[in-house]
Amino acid sequence: MRMGSDTLALKYVIITPVRDEEQFIGATIDSVCAQTLLPLEWVIVNDGSADRTGQIAEQAAAKHNWIRVVHRRDRGFRKSGTGVVEAFRDGYDTLQCRDWDYVVKLDGDLRLEPEYFERCLEQFLVDPSLGIGGGEILHEIDGEWRVEKNPQFHVRGATKIYRRACWEQIGGLWSGPGWDTIDEVKANMAGWKTHSFTNLPVHHYRLTGSEEGLFRDRIKHGVACYISGYHPMFVLASSIARLTKKPRVIGTAGILYGYIWAKVTRTPRVGDPGYRAYIRSEQLKRLLGMQTIWR
Repeated sequence: MRMGSDTLALKYVIITPVRDEEQFIGATIDSVCAQTLLPLEWVIVNDGSADRTGQIAEQAAAKHNWIRVVHRRDRGFRKSGTGVVEAFRDGYDTLQCRDWDYVVKLDGDLRLEPEYFERCLEQFLVDPSLGIGGGEILHEIDGEWRVEKNPQFHVRGATKIYRRACWEQIGGLWSGPGWDTIDEVKANMAGWKTHSFTNLPVHHYRLTGSEEGLFRDRIKHGVACYISGYHPMFVLASSIARLTKKPRVIGTAGILYGYIWAKVTRTPRVGDPGYRAYIRSEQLKRLLGMQTIWR
């Protein structure tokens, strides 16, 4: 694709938190290096990996002066939700490029088409009200790449692009489970649009939540729902709806258990009353079949 001058002028930076991604990080690096529109800077944050992730990243940095690697000390365990945001912030704080237009949070187990960032940023050019966007995630299931279904407003945390004005208005990322929903709700509250780009595929090698197991992942989702201020009726309804998907009982039980556990243990949640009122109003309207950010 031949880029217009407006697209060529766009400046973006990427931050990639990674932990034990030796198997996939090479494919991600190759994908980014092959982009028709390269980032001004790419910070790969090695979050205490015990494998060769850090070495592979350093080899890439030795070949490309726009790639840098930040190494974090191994905490000894995978810190769900909070860990990835802490690693991202460490990378963000080391950015040398300060005049970027877009900041990208990118996982280290992805494969992107060569025109991915060029086409994504064109979407932002077309719609000045678009605050957060990214491609749609595909997982390989039974030998076939299938699109991961998500709410209309949601952009998966594996590949999120933030317009600078939106990023600054929402105050960056919430540190904890549910961060990749909280950012979008805050953006929508402020009048920004958020959505994934259809026909811009992102091949995600690791199935969402697979590193922790399905039941633990569903518990994490339930905790994230509580932290994100979800209405109890909405959580119950969505959990019941989950009974149509396999594994029916485990997935549903995990979500409800996680939500109730977080409530009982008084897990810290988003404290902004305006935020909570907004998301619960949207969810109640969704239950009544009205137009919301969900659809």
